[in-house]
Amino acid sequence: MSDPAPRAVPPLGLLVWALAAFGFFFAWVLRVSPSVMIEPLMAEFKVGGALLGTLSGLYFYTYALLQAPAGLAMDRWGPRRALAAAAFVTALGCASFAAAPSIEVAYLGRLLIGGGVAFAFLGSLVLASAWFPPRRFAMFSGLGMGIGLLGGIAGQAPLAIAVGSAGWRETMWALAAAALVLAAAMWLVIRDAPAPRAPRAPQAGGESVLRGLWNVVRHSQTLYIAAFAGLMSSTMLSFGALWGVPYTMQTYGLGKVEASAAMAPILFGFTAGAPSWGWLSDRIGRRKLPMLAGAFTGVASTAAALYIPGLALSIYSVLLFFVGFGAGAMSVSYAAAREHTAGGGTGAALGFVNMVSVLGGAVFQPLLGWLLDLQWDGRLADGARVYAAEAYRKAFIVLPVLYALGFVAASRVRETFCRPYAARPAA
Repeated sequence: MSDPAPRAVPPLGLLVWALAAFGFFFAWVLRVSPSVMIEPLMAEFKVGGALLGTLSGLYFYTYALLQAPAGLAMDRWGPRRALAAAAFVTALGCASFAAAPSIEVAYLGRLLIGGGVAFAFLGSLVLASAWFPPRRFAMFSGLGMGIGLLGGIAGQAPLAIAVGSAGWRETMWALAAAALVLAAAMWLVIRDAPAPRAPRAPQAGGESVLRGLWNVVRHSQTLYIAAFAGLMSSTMLSFGALWGVPYTMQTYGLGKVEASAAMAPILFGFTAGAPSWGWLSDRIGRRKLPMLAGAFTGVASTAAALYIPGLALSIYSVLLFFVGFGAGAMSVSYAAAREHTAGGGTGAALGFVNMVSVLGGAVFQPLLGWLLDLQWDGRLADGARVYAAEAYRKAFIVLPVLYALGFVAASRVRETFCRPYAARPAA
C-alpha cells in the first residue's frame, strides 16, 4: 500500500511541533544536569559514586515507566493538556530538587523531573503524526531527537558556568521557573490536530491500549528494535550524560567548564546523526542497513576514544563526535517499529521503544558508579570522591560492548523497505 499523497506542512503545525520538541530540549538539559553538579552534590549529601549515579538515574525510572501512560493520556485528553500538565510536574520536581535538605528529598525531586519530562518526545511524535504527512515522520522524529540533544549540549558547558557562578541550588530554582513558563506556553499554543474535532486513534480506551502493549511485547521484531534503541542510547546516557565530564577532567587535567566543552561533541554528533541517519534511511529505502552502520560506528569510535593510549584532546573530541553520531541511528528504530506494527498497536510500540531507549540510563549510570566505587583509592577533593583515570577506563569497558550488542540486535531486525511490513516487497 502506498503512502497517502503528501500534504503541505502548515505553519501552525510547525510551531506546535517545535514547542513540543523544545520540551524535549528542556528534558535533555535536566537529563544531563547532574554531570556538572557531581562534586557539589557529593559534598552536599556526603555520598559516593554509586548513590550519586542512583540519584541521576532515578530520572530514567519514572521516564521509562510513564511512556505507556503518557501515550494513554494523550489519547484521552490530547497532547496539549498532557504536555502542559507534565511541564508543571517538571517544575515541581526542579523545585523539590533545589530545596532538598537530604538525599532522600533529592531522590523525590529527580523522580518528579523524570516523570514530568517523560511526555515531551512522545508528544512531539504524536503531534508530528497529526500535523505532518506520514512520509515525513522519520525525518521529524530524527529532527526532534536532534533538538533534544541540543538541550544536552546546553546542559553541559553553559549549565556548568551557571552552577559555578550561582551554585547548584540557584540553578535548579531557575530551571523550575523555566518549566513553569514552558507549561504556560504549551497550554496557550499547542493544538492537538489541524481540525478541532479530529478523530482519535482507535486505541483510546484503556483496555485496547493494554492489549496493544501486550501485542507489542510478544512481537519479537519490536523487541529487537527496542533492544537496539536501548543499547544505542546507553553510552550516551551513562557516559555522555553523567560520567564523561569527570573522566575527561581526570584524564586531561581540565576544569569542569573546559571538560564539559570537550565532551560537547558527543552531543553534537547525536544532534547531527539522528536526522542524518533518518534521512539516509528514507533516501535508500532501508531501515536495517543504517541501524547496522550506526552500531558499527559506535563500537569503533568508543573503543578508540577510551583505549588509544596518549590520545590528544582534539582527537578525543573528534572521536566523541562519532560516538554520538553512531548512536543517532537509534532514530531509525521509531520508523522501523511504526512499520512493523502498522496493522495495529503503533502508539504502544512507539511508547515501548522509547521506554527501553531510556532504561540504559537507569541501569548504567549507577552501574558505572558502582564499578568506580569498587576501585576508589580513598582520595577526596572538597568532600567528593576522586577516581583515577585508570579506574574510569576499567569501568568503561562495558561501553563499546553495548554498541556491539546493538549491532547484534539490529542484525535480527527484518527489513521493511520503509513500508508497513505487510506491504513489503517479496524477497
